[in-house]
Amino acid sequence: MAALGAGRAVAAGLLRAQSLGAWRGLRVPTATLQQNPQAKSQSAKPEGTFQVTMLPGDGVGPELMHAVKEVFKAASVPVVFDEHHLSEVQNMASEEKLDQVVDSMKESKVALIGKIHTPMEYKGELASYDMRLRRKLDLFANVVHVKSLPGYKTRHNNLDLVIIREQTEGEYSSLEHESAKGVIECLKIITRAKSQRIAKFAFDFATKKGRSKVTAVHKANIMKLGDGLFLQCCEEVAELYPKIKFETMIIDNCCMQLVQNPYQFDVLVMPNLYGNIIDNLAAGLVGGAGVVPGESYSAEYAVFEMGARHPFAQAVGRNIANPTAMLLSAANMLRHLNLEFHSNLISDAVKKVIKVGKVRTADMGGYATSLDFTQAVIAALEA
Repeated sequence: MAALGAGRAVAAGLLRAQSLGAWRGLRVPTATLQQNPQAKSQSAKPEGTFQVTMLPGDGVGPELMHAVKEVFKAASVPVVFDEHHLSEVQNMASEEKLDQVVDSMKESKVALIGKIHTPMEYKGELASYDMRLRRKLDLFANVVHVKSLPGYKTRHNNLDLVIIREQTEGEYSSLEHESAKGVIECLKIITRAKSQRIAKFAFDFATKKGRSKVTAVHKANIMKLGDGLFLQCCEEVAELYPKIKFETMIIDNCCMQLVQNPYQFDVLVMPNLYGNIIDNLAAGLVGGAGVVPGESYSAEYAVFEMGARHPFAQAVGRNIANPTAMLLSAANMLRHLNLEFHSNLISDAVKKVIKVGKVRTADMGGYATSLDFTQAVIAALEA
């Protein structure tokens, strides 16, 4: 493990920008590796380690983060967490706390976060803190890799598809008002610049990962201008990638096709709300919210999280939440940091425990607790 020190090359980036210019590519800046004993929140950071911002979030988030910390400790992962608590439901949300998280991200460039629950009550601010954080960091691309876990049988097995979602505009633009008594107008914002940017991200992702097809999901038959613009941007970008097959599909048909024949899909790209729905639907195909990792990107930052964002509040304190998705997300984060050995060590251990099948949480048909699963993963690290 000593060979994994600070001398390892910094990751060159997830993707490269080309003609559109909006997507500059992701990389771990050299500043992440610099040791500054005077820097805030890095004063105790040992040489050769990476700082990562952590937001445990709500629901079972803190319990899942504890599992990550225990596994990282057992695997001697060279990561130091700068932990912050941002929660609207626990009265731990304010502009000051939000700014502290953003400041931490400016320093670390990488974060591991749990679900920040959004209350349904309107208290004078339409945009949740979760959305405000994503906007401040310009986390425009959400990526959820839906892949079957070896040894865990579901209705559809051997699935391997990727859902890419634009997550800074669309229906989540927080632009609502009462135009007349009893009449609410909720604005959906689609822009050419952001539609091109997410389309290019999807095609760059497919190119880098060796995938052969991109499907643009839309409702342009009804929302002729809004979704029509999104679809037009995807078609324009597709022309720049002649080696990748391009298809389009209406969102309602896409939901049915995912349930009936998900094997036809490779990479799917879509606006905000559709992506939120499809993420959860697709996660259900391979085992549910507890097993699918996710990540969000801007040109500068990378955030790793569960693919199906669910606080699972009813499980808080019961020691029954499934740590799989969060552990796999953490492993993907390590790969982003170019810590390939530790990433493979942890992801292989998680998959080994699931494949053996002796230790599974209730959502996977077993009787193991969160702690049981975490301890089994730690034991598999050494096997």
